Amino acid sequence: QVQLVESGGGLVQAGGSLRLSCAASGRMYTMGWFRQAPGKERDFVAAITWSGGSTSYADSVKGRFTISRDNAKNTVDLQMDSLKAEDTAVYYCAADRRVRLKVSVMSESDFGSWGQGTQVTVSS
Repeated sequence: QVQLVESGGGLVQAGGSLRLSCAASGRMYTMGWFRQAPGKERDFVAAITWSGGSTSYADSVKGRFTISRDNAKNTVDLQMDSLKAEDTAVYYCAADRRVRLKVSVMSESDFGSWGQGTQVTVSS
């Protein structure tokens, strides 16, 4: 079982930036980020294919968040800019061994491995 470890969460003021990172213990082809706000379901945020040639984002974060990966290090990052109070949530890294040539809005069932989550709090 591949282990995923997130880092980079914290407290930031609205309009600020944070960069989340996720390290995988092994090679994972499709990687992504989800988030869960208090009292809500876990929602898709972003995903990226192995090559990095295809990325996808939730409408709520398009133009503000950027997903990237470093296959040599087995890491995936989420750069979050122009943060809003509604971005406050626990952010989860997700990964899957299935090869995809393209990603779109993904569901939880598309990923077989999950991290423990990292808290992001945006103060207004």
